[in-house]
Amino acid sequence: MLKDFATSIVQILRQRGFEAYLVGGCVRDLLLGREPKDYDVATNATPEQVMGIFPETYAVGAQFGVVLVPMPDENVAADSTEVPARWRTVEVATFRSDIGYSDGRHPDEVRFSQDPRQDVARRDFTINGLLLDPVSGEVLDFGGGRKDLAARIIRTIGDPEQRFAEDKLRMLRAVRFAARFEYAIEPAAFTAMRAMAPQIQVVSRERVRDELTRMLTEGHGRQAFLLLDASGLLAQVLPEISAMKGVEQPPEFHPEGDVFVHTLLLLDRLPQPCPLTLAWGALLHDVGKPPTFRVAERIRFDNHVEVGVKMSAEICERLRFSNDDTAQILALVANHMRFSHATRMSESTLKRFFRLPQFDQHLALHRADCLASHGSLSTYEFVRQKRSEIPQQHIRPVPLITGDDLIAAGHIPGPRFREILNTVEDAQLEGRLSSRDAALEFVRREFPVARRANSTPPAK
Repeated sequence: MLKDFATSIVQILRQRGFEAYLVGGCVRDLLLGREPKDYDVATNATPEQVMGIFPETYAVGAQFGVVLVPMPDENVAADSTEVPARWRTVEVATFRSDIGYSDGRHPDEVRFSQDPRQDVARRDFTINGLLLDPVSGEVLDFGGGRKDLAARIIRTIGDPEQRFAEDKLRMLRAVRFAARFEYAIEPAAFTAMRAMAPQIQVVSRERVRDELTRMLTEGHGRQAFLLLDASGLLAQVLPEISAMKGVEQPPEFHPEGDVFVHTLLLLDRLPQPCPLTLAWGALLHDVGKPPTFRVAERIRFDNHVEVGVKMSAEICERLRFSNDDTAQILALVANHMRFSHATRMSESTLKRFFRLPQFDQHLALHRADCLASHGSLSTYEFVRQKRSEIPQQHIRPVPLITGDDLIAAGHIPGPRFREILNTVEDAQLEGRLSSRDAALEFVRREFPVARRANSTPPAK
């Protein structure tokens, strides 16, 4: 168990004459009765001393006083292959003071310290600045973190503007923690966030993406995005989502309100745990509505799916998503309206629909979309039932014929090959063709070989 391993690190450091405590989010979560995802240790031992005591370490940030100590194999549970690697290491950091933050992220100078108070003073929020003796259970609270846990408040350690100036990402972290724990952000900190929101632009897109992803996947996306909006951060990091505010929708389909309201309600209805691609697909599924809004005989969003796919691609590129994640996010945006035609789809079209990679995510998005609008799950239940009834081998059967068969039958390779093969596959999916011979006869009948121009009749 990782907690036991972290405790053993603390004990070993103390046996060598050093101070050591559990620190940060793991202490906060333990006090809240939650299971920490990872464990951090703070000590007055230098990185070199830590690496001397634990030779199997990774000096991931030794210049900042940080090393990782991996859990020995014998301490790793049998199912550890299902556990993220970071859950099997303990971060050990030396007490330190950080001097200057010219780039708004990294300290210009790090001074190691013997005083845990100095180490706490450079951390972000009071609830993350608690130290715990895992043996005695004593908690060292130099910043008032326990009081703020009880009051359900996110408060910076020291001056909010200074803390946010040191690392602008802390503004997004304040939102994430407030949403996750359903806490309020302390007024002075929130005022500083509103004033400093434009400065979030200096943070790398990858770090912004990762914070937003955590907000979307931790189960409190709606509250997080309301806070992002109120703080002014949403218009800075995702102006396309901010643009959804006030964009009306047809009340007969969307009695819940405008596009922004609908999207945030949808986030509340995502399954947990939620894959990041599903979460982002949900956030962006209607991103094309604001630029396509018009009123004719009723409110219309012509081509909002196509526009939304293009906008989503630009957002994914800006936030530097991987190619695989981008492809799935765009597929979710591109296909979310197809469910409205599902009950009228032919058997072959429906089976092709089911072939979409990670179709469960498409189905989950459709369910959440319905619950966040009209509330009817009739189409969802229809699709779910049909998919459960059709064996996988009938959804993606082995082709009855190939291009080689068409060539052997006298067809000339070209664009028409795809039309012929698709038509044969449609008939196969609909149960009208079930054998190679039947498929070849179908082709001879429906797609006769064109006689070549200027052909010379065979000699007699």
